Amino acid sequence: MIKLNNLNFGYSKKKLLFKNLSLTLSEGHIYGLLGKNGAGKSTLLKNIAGLAFPIDGVCSVKGFMPSQRLPGFLRELFFIPEEMYLPSLTPAQFAKSTGHFYPNFDIGHFNNMLNEFEVPLDSKLNKLSFGQQKKVMIAFGLAANTSLLIMDEPTNGLDIPSKSQFRKIIASALTEHRCIIISTHQVRDLDSLIDSLIVLHRQEIVLNSSLDAISDKLTFTSSAQLNGKKALYTEDGLGGINTIVANTEESYSKVDMELLFNAIITENTSVTDHLK
Repeated sequence: MIKLNNLNFGYSKKKLLFKNLSLTLSEGHIYGLLGKNGAGKSTLLKNIAGLAFPIDGVCSVKGFMPSQRLPGFLRELFFIPEEMYLPSLTPAQFAKSTGHFYPNFDIGHFNNMLNEFEVPLDSKLNKLSFGQQKKVMIAFGLAANTSLLIMDEPTNGLDIPSKSQFRKIIASALTEHRCIIISTHQVRDLDSLIDSLIVLHRQEIVLNSSLDAISDKLTFTSSAQLNGKKALYTEDGLGGINTIVANTEESYSKVDMELLFNAIITENTSVTDHLK
């Protein structure tokens, strides 16, 4: 669905944010995009959405070049940015004025999600809190039923109950014909939601793998359960020392994404070598 090949991007040719970046993403998956602040997560998403343009290389989405912003491409994409500026309209007015751009927009689904999110239907969008505005745009993006949904830091501004609702709603929205990309620096917010993990670090995609494939190669445990195994990475936690070891026994453990991310950005080659 999405193919990036040798993508070079920078806000000036003298300083590239991405260099020869390649990435392939498929329908039927919820991808979590992780990276340190300033790594370029938002810029990468904007390249895919056609809001930023590469210096060199190819970015293709469903056969479209995003930079051309053709109607056929725009009908299949909904992008929720980290920061947003909404008009002085009620949710119903916004849906009426904007929903017709998306052939599969479902007004009933939109209203149901707003009710679930407890967003007042008669309030002007620009008067809502930042968290409530996020809920409206998440609901609209899902109701648009586009084949590609991109969300940049969607849980910013959401309280804990709303984050739980968000995970539930997004998980139920995935179909075999839809690709969802979620960028966040709050790794725990993606717990039990995504099925594939992308890590952007030092101008490169250093990891693009399903959680199942990661679990096949690595075991996430505590130091008390090492049983003589050599630790690839350790980190102090509230309940002791959290540990990553090679999965030599074909056992299953839930991927600790925060622990794995910390191992990667600290240049732990023992972990990354096992994921190749």
